[in-house]
Amino acid sequence: MSRAMPQPSRNHAEAMLAILVALLWISPLVFALWAAFHNASDAASFDLGAPWTLANFRTAWAGAPWLTYLLNSFLLVSLVLAGQLVLTTLAGFAFAQVAFRGKDTVFLLVLLQLFILPEVLIVENYRVAARLGLLDTLLGIGAPYMASAFGIFLMRQTFRSVPKELDEAARVEGCSLLGVLWRVYVPAARPTYLAYALVSISTHWNNFLWPLIVTNTEGTRPLTVGLSIFAAPENGVDIAVISAATVMTAAPLVVLFLVFQRQFVQAFLRAGIK
Repeated sequence: MSRAMPQPSRNHAEAMLAILVALLWISPLVFALWAAFHNASDAASFDLGAPWTLANFRTAWAGAPWLTYLLNSFLLVSLVLAGQLVLTTLAGFAFAQVAFRGKDTVFLLVLLQLFILPEVLIVENYRVAARLGLLDTLLGIGAPYMASAFGIFLMRQTFRSVPKELDEAARVEGCSLLGVLWRVYVPAARPTYLAYALVSISTHWNNFLWPLIVTNTEGTRPLTVGLSIFAAPENGVDIAVISAATVMTAAPLVVLFLVFQRQFVQAFLRAGIK
């Protein structure tokens, strides 16, 4: 009969597997960093003695309005996050603490959104955006994502974990329903807000397909769309310059994660579903 693998050996194997997966995951970024600081031929050959250069960044920077794209991405993720925080807070509180007819049925319908890929709704979203005159606008890009089923579910679960005694004490003090939400539930959910904000920012910073469809001008294109147009074959393919542009577009998000990585991990550990 076969025996189970000893626990130390099993832990060692799991650690090695995790390291292997991490290396495979980060390898494209490592190659992009290498190529960004070398010319195209040296980047492809991985010549460790090849000279380093910043010329690729200068060429990439001069080839597109990156500051405009960066500002658009910043405004887009801020707009989406603000809308999501307001809507998910109100909806999550209603599903967690407010009694109304058909609450469970409505919540089930909200959860069904989790099983629908955003790409399935692109045509209908485009029709709505066109009717509202939101094509080629930042609001048109962000509006379909503001009512997040995941965010509503996360806030509902978080608000349900708040002790009832705090709610009752606030009501005794004369707080209204919205006052209780603002003074009791929102402060208690700060770790969840932080975790959700980081996920939302990274998701919509990297969103590509919908912004590509709904934008037509440089004035509204985010970084992802600007990078795809910059790297289009008709503009000439230079892997070193494209890698430099990729590093420039990814750098803000990487820096944000490195700065807030401890808060990011702690927020998810404290924001567990209860």
